[in-house]
Amino acid sequence: MNLELAIHFLFGNFASMIEFSRFSLANGLRVIVHEDHTTPMAVVNVLYDVGARDENPEKTGFAHMFEHLMFGGSINIPVYDSPLQMAGGENNAYTTSDLTDYYCRLPAENLETAFWLESDRMLSLAFSRKSLNVQKKVVSEEFKENFINQPYGDAWHKLRALAYRVHPYQWMTIGKDLSHIESARLQDVKDFFFEHYTPANAILTVAGNVSLDQVKSLAEKWFGEIPVRKKYERHLPEEPVQTEARFLEVTADVPLDAIYKCWHGFSRTDAGFYSMDLLTDILSGGNSSRLYQSLVKDKKLFSSISCYHTGSIDPGMVVIEGKLVRGIKIEDGDAAIQDELEKIKNNPPDSPELQKVKNGTESSLAFEDVSLMNRALSLANYELLGDANYINTEWDLYNAVTTDDIVNTAKKIFRKENSSTLYYRRKNQNNYL
Repeated sequence: MNLELAIHFLFGNFASMIEFSRFSLANGLRVIVHEDHTTPMAVVNVLYDVGARDENPEKTGFAHMFEHLMFGGSINIPVYDSPLQMAGGENNAYTTSDLTDYYCRLPAENLETAFWLESDRMLSLAFSRKSLNVQKKVVSEEFKENFINQPYGDAWHKLRALAYRVHPYQWMTIGKDLSHIESARLQDVKDFFFEHYTPANAILTVAGNVSLDQVKSLAEKWFGEIPVRKKYERHLPEEPVQTEARFLEVTADVPLDAIYKCWHGFSRTDAGFYSMDLLTDILSGGNSSRLYQSLVKDKKLFSSISCYHTGSIDPGMVVIEGKLVRGIKIEDGDAAIQDELEKIKNNPPDSPELQKVKNGTESSLAFEDVSLMNRALSLANYELLGDANYINTEWDLYNAVTTDDIVNTAKKIFRKENSSTLYYRRKNQNNYL
């Protein structure tokens, strides 16, 4: 059975259109409802249109810190987790440069518990100095553990700052500098909340064993009376076109020399996104991909190598990163990467190679649609991009990509003057055996 038939056999029920309804409350809250009566569960997802790109350059890390603060008590509910657990639910959250998302899963019969909890923290947090100090300490420790004390931990901080000069993608979600979180004041936190955590800046998605009328009633009851607050208007500086290659070299106590290379690419809503996504899969989509076959398996220059894109709403980056085999010069590894990029411009993928990565994308989309949680998350994300119905149409955009599109995208992105390169060298070769 080939891959396409296997996908249809396993996930045929989800290959059909994903049905949903939409409505808005008077205060601006957008609500999406996806009914699935084959499950006893429900998912409640609240996406806020705020991420690290919306931070003050002198006060970064706030979007991520709010991911923690939102569980530290709201105006009428001192603890978020306990009531949800008593209702049989579980929850989590994540932050990116573009958005912050909170989601919970619980038995549908206890759906109102999630509405109660989420509406109260949209209304207002408790804003206690104790909670702020606790979460500042948690985020500070996370910063130190993952980005200061971790081998290669600062690589992405350096690479983003190298690639972006004016756009706020120049800093990580965790923040540009640890001092920004350590010095955060309670008033700073309140200002950030009331600017961004507003009904008009949020998308509420409810999926599972629910009905549209039920969700409308609960949404009006719990969210309808949250005051209208001014919707945040985003005015971000546009990153200028890069006109010359950039280079940075660092030395640190790491086990292997590493290369990080990036190029400015397309935004998530650009038509070129789909050819860019497939291009990165051709280069690094598994053990049969071009970079692995050539540079890891055949030439044995790298112990590992990957190519991916950041997938950000504003124009993001295509990234190649790899760790070199001991004894291989970092310059030789870099030259070998460049050779592979020239090859894909001059020796484009044939139909079977392109179809293989398309099949992989179709499989990934099908797997995502199987999970109720993923359907809720996808509907919210697509609505943020402009239309929740992209969940039903995006595959057609991937499938329409041609070999010529791949070549043109490679030529547009992989230009020397569009590149930023970080050499990460071992400091002491005797530290790691």
